[in-house]
Amino acid sequence: MFLLIFSSLTSILEPCHVVDKEALLEFKSKIISDPSNLLDSWTPSSDCCHNWEGIACGSTGRVINLTRTGVVFDVDDIPLETYMSGTLSPYLGNLSSLQVLDLSNLKHLHGSIPPELAELSHLRKLFLYSNEFSGGVPASFEKLSRLQSLYLDNNQLFGNVPFSVFASLKSLSELGLSGNKLSGGIPSSIGRMAFLTRLHLHQNNFHGSIPSSIGNLVNLKDLDFSYNQISGRIPESIGRLSQLVFLDLMHNNFSGNLPFSIGDLSSLKFCSLAENKLTGVLPYSVGKLRNVQRVILENNKLTGKLPSTIGHLASLTDLFLANNEFSGKIPPSFGHLNNLQTLDLSRNQLSGPLPPQLAKLQSLQTLDLSFNPLELAKVPNWVSKLRVFQLKLAKTGIKGQLPKWLAYSSVSTLDLSSNALTGKLPWWIGNMTRLSFLNLSNNEFHSSIPVAFKGLSSLMDLDLHSNKLTGSLRVVFEKEVQFSLGHFNSLDLSNNKFCGPIDDNIGQKASMSSIIYLALSHNPLGGSIPKSIGKLRELEILDLEDCELSGNIPEELGDAETLTKINLSKNKLSGSIPEKVLNLKKLEEFDVSRNRLRGRIPPHKAMFPISAFVGNRGLCGPPLPPCKLSYR
Repeated sequence: MFLLIFSSLTSILEPCHVVDKEALLEFKSKIISDPSNLLDSWTPSSDCCHNWEGIACGSTGRVINLTRTGVVFDVDDIPLETYMSGTLSPYLGNLSSLQVLDLSNLKHLHGSIPPELAELSHLRKLFLYSNEFSGGVPASFEKLSRLQSLYLDNNQLFGNVPFSVFASLKSLSELGLSGNKLSGGIPSSIGRMAFLTRLHLHQNNFHGSIPSSIGNLVNLKDLDFSYNQISGRIPESIGRLSQLVFLDLMHNNFSGNLPFSIGDLSSLKFCSLAENKLTGVLPYSVGKLRNVQRVILENNKLTGKLPSTIGHLASLTDLFLANNEFSGKIPPSFGHLNNLQTLDLSRNQLSGPLPPQLAKLQSLQTLDLSFNPLELAKVPNWVSKLRVFQLKLAKTGIKGQLPKWLAYSSVSTLDLSSNALTGKLPWWIGNMTRLSFLNLSNNEFHSSIPVAFKGLSSLMDLDLHSNKLTGSLRVVFEKEVQFSLGHFNSLDLSNNKFCGPIDDNIGQKASMSSIIYLALSHNPLGGSIPKSIGKLRELEILDLEDCELSGNIPEELGDAETLTKINLSKNKLSGSIPEKVLNLKKLEEFDVSRNRLRGRIPPHKAMFPISAFVGNRGLCGPPLPPCKLSYR
């Protein structure tokens, strides 16, 4: 017993090996900033195995773990972000027993990754992600035959990944190279990493096609090639990845048909192939993906009818098929998707009528069928039985008046724009107190806005443009708010028949305090531009074109420092252009054409075209012709 205890104590007290200590001190010497003192305990007079934070040693006194990351914990065990800046010393390659090297999320480690790290023949985990490393992936890494996890994500690495690295790292189970500037093709040798469970290459510049050898990665569970420039067809061999749970190939240049074998991905839960150039029909084999929860195929060129087998996907929660070329009717089998929360079939060529079986989708929260030639004539009554929060039926052929059941619905986002809705805006719209987004633009409403509208205290985005609405805007500006809710982000009332003037105190109304986009153009408002608009400190776009406005452009408008676009054209504005307004730092577009402005255009840094000032006989100076002496 004594011998066992003595043996155990001697193994714990074995001092740090001199070679390892020297290597670590060399690493520290290359660090030029360490604000959280992550390396403070690393002193020449102390033992690296027993006294240095972030270091663990084996029984022989050799360092086996070096972990210093960009997250530290305060006295209350709350995680805090930190950083280190400097370069990686090649001396780290002398840590011959090292198994784990984790310098992740230190933000500012830079320079190239030393090829000497390949001398770490026992290394199993290498984490250098979320730094500023540049250069290429060292070809010498092919020697890291025991490596199981390699994460170099979110750096500034560039160039091709050496073929030999993919071919040689046969023990690798996790590979993360995302968020770099890596380029070239994906070599067929990737199929030799048979133990891979996680492969992340997203947000790089990889091109070429996916090699068919990808089908050899039979243990793969997580595959992300999104945001690259990969082209060609998705290989049929992908169907052999029966363990795959997560598949993301979005935002590439994939073309051709979806492989029929995609239905063999029996473990798949997430599938995103959005924003590619996929064509052809959606294979009926997708109905075999019994575990899939999210399917995202939007922004492609898929055609044909929606397969009825989609109704077999009992686990499906979200289906995004927007902006394709699907035609025909929505299959009644969609009514079997009991767990479906989001159904987005917008911007296709689908026809009606809608299957009443969709009323069974009692978990549905978002229904978007916008921009399809459904020719609905009216919103089907069964829609009222749903519990949706977002209802979007823009340009679906709806006619007549708003259905009254909306007053008692749970809808918070309602888009019925670009239809043929008529009549008055009903008083009961004020009962829709959950509304945060309302778009009734491009219809034929012809009333004033009812006083009850003030009660929409959650409404933040309102679009009523291109109707025949009349009356005062005061009801809109005086809308109630509730704490952080109900402050407008965007407000578009353009192309109507509203009368003014614009409330002088518009900039002090609670509902307007956070507005970013304000469009009142093409209304016979009259009056002047309120000075208080300058108090809208988050306003980015102001459009008051053709509003019969007169008077001066208020200098106070220059206090709205976030403005990027101002359109005051086709009014009766007089006086001069305030220099403060024309020199707003973020201003990109400015148009005061066809007014009655006079005087010299103030000097300005931004490049505005001549068309922004034409139609004002009294204006002169660049970019218009020079002023006469009387204006200098």
